[in-house]
Amino acid sequence: RFAVSVGYWKDPYIQYFVRQAKERKAPEINRGNCYYARVHGVSYLIKAFLDKTECNCQIVNLGAGMDTLFWRLKDENLLPRKYFEVDFPMIVARKIHHIKSKPPLSKPIMESHSGDSLLIDSHSLDSSRYSIVGADLRFSSDLEEKLKKHGLDVHLPTLLVAECVLVYMTPQQSADLLRWAANTFPVAMVINYEQVNMGDRFGQIMIENLQRRHCNLAGVELCSSLHSQRERLLANGWEDARAIDMMKVYSFLPQADVKRIEALEFLDEKELFEQLMQHYCICWASKDSSNL
Repeated sequence: RFAVSVGYWKDPYIQYFVRQAKERKAPEINRGNCYYARVHGVSYLIKAFLDKTECNCQIVNLGAGMDTLFWRLKDENLLPRKYFEVDFPMIVARKIHHIKSKPPLSKPIMESHSGDSLLIDSHSLDSSRYSIVGADLRFSSDLEEKLKKHGLDVHLPTLLVAECVLVYMTPQQSADLLRWAANTFPVAMVINYEQVNMGDRFGQIMIENLQRRHCNLAGVELCSSLHSQRERLLANGWEDARAIDMMKVYSFLPQADVKRIEALEFLDEKELFEQLMQHYCICWASKDSSNL
């Protein structure tokens, strides 16, 4: 919300989910690993998938939180056939409350809805184009059952998005989830954004800082390198996998826009920015039986 208010990118919907932060976020956070580069990097891959499938696909956003992607895609006329979000029931209940009480959020769902009446209760929402499901990602059989109840079509090309989600699961739990997805959809892509290079001193300090805030990264051992990130995907049934750190992502972004955002806030700690960016990555993998 803070990065949007400063002007890093446009998101007219985040204000309805998140109160304006009282404290300023550091420029290296706004610009880099957590926000600008991440939003644009992930968005680039999502739009490439939508382009290849001509939107005849479905997106499953895992651990979606207060994400606003559904509304932004609708504004750009890029909605997939169906867009699913999954998170813990408590988070889902909060999101549904915001949607029900704020017309700028509920109206686009109604506009894209066709057919029977829209289903909504405290822990799930189901319309013809958008569903929110309360589930625990550590139990994939429960997850599949709930998604199918909301209209998941395993024969449609499927994009799964996980941003800082898998790292909170044990290696076995994230492996089960990735294997379930690879085995369930004949044509699929997964995008994973999370930490990397966590074995060095900088990575260790990051882990210690998080632990002090009672934030346990249960799957951090798989974040030791770009190689370990790729291998995790290949070992669990994905055919092709790639991973790049966020410094590389930043170098790929349209340079005119990078110049624009670099003028928004003065960045004192160039070295800290680069170190942070080298400790986050975007990985993506595909399974493609119809040669998209």
